[in-house]
Amino acid sequence: MAPLAQAVTVSLQDLKNGTVSFDALEQAFGPDSLGILLVKDVPAEFVSLRHHLLSYSSYLGNLPKSTLDQLENEKAKYLTGWSLGKETLKNGQVDTLKGSFYANCAFYVDPSLSCTAPTAQFNAENFPEYLSPNIWPDEATLPGFKPTLEQLCRLIIDVGVLVARACDRYAETKIAGYPAAYLEKVVSTSTTTKARLLHYFPEEPTVADPGPPVGASGLANGNGEDEDDWCATHLDHGCLTGLTSAMFVDESESSPVVTAPPFEGDSAQPLLAPLPELATSPDPAAGLYIKSRTGQTVQVKIPRDCIAFQTGEALERITGGKFKAVPHFVRGARAALSDGRIARNTLAVFTQPNLGDEVDMEQHITFGEFARGIVAKNTVA
Repeated sequence: MAPLAQAVTVSLQDLKNGTVSFDALEQAFGPDSLGILLVKDVPAEFVSLRHHLLSYSSYLGNLPKSTLDQLENEKAKYLTGWSLGKETLKNGQVDTLKGSFYANCAFYVDPSLSCTAPTAQFNAENFPEYLSPNIWPDEATLPGFKPTLEQLCRLIIDVGVLVARACDRYAETKIAGYPAAYLEKVVSTSTTTKARLLHYFPEEPTVADPGPPVGASGLANGNGEDEDDWCATHLDHGCLTGLTSAMFVDESESSPVVTAPPFEGDSAQPLLAPLPELATSPDPAAGLYIKSRTGQTVQVKIPRDCIAFQTGEALERITGGKFKAVPHFVRGARAALSDGRIARNTLAVFTQPNLGDEVDMEQHITFGEFARGIVAKNTVA
């Protein structure tokens, strides 16, 4: 199996106090790092919000196809709402094992906003990927889903603002001409931040299942190739990506089908009851993998009560390469290693600059221009 790497961990209080050392930031995000930082001692409500929202991921993924079709936005290249089978993997096959729900997080800045506002350069016609309003399942279909997602995203962005403040302290000292509090301003005022709720559907057993990965320095199958077919190796293109730990659910034991659902909470805000969470994945190789700066593939585990933050390409540009974007991928639970139907659910919150904010201060490239190039390169067939 690929080796397990220990990510740098800091406390929320250290972030609030401004006492995270520059050494810790370099170890977490610098040129020789894994590009990931864990934040512990986060607000107590995080654990419950995570459990509820990741349960909604299974409920959502198991809605009737006719309902899910109404949540798709092809014009926005599926960067709002639901998608399944709209991405291709590195081997050219259509990805039918990963369901995705994107939501704009403009509500963090202004609760009345469903997406960022148009600018002189970008509008809903020429950049629908960022200027299309959210598409939510109605309350009768998934009661409590929207407020749960919004509450958890707000919490993660709140912590992300503090991580950005720590990065600013470092950059203001190490980078000549770096604008004061630039990254904190970007993260706290952005209306382009996006959340992606992911549901990795249970894998069906096959005769040719490759089994667990082998190899001392990487994750390999019987052909010696990297096993990143669930979510191919990539870089995030934002600033800081907030991540929850993955939730593994045995859907053969816990039905995520919404019929006459059990409710929690008061009558003013009913919630679907959270699904039982497996203590661990039955496949120890399932999870998040990072390609280290030395070329080694390592696995990183995120504790349930922590929030992880990964570096993105925009942060690398903003800091002139002092902090590096991290190549990473995800591997799902292999069916051959479980008697049940194991689904994997997780949430990523991509904090990104506003469309007019500069991400390259030498070439004066705005995030809108940068993101348009990335979206064009990754266009869904």
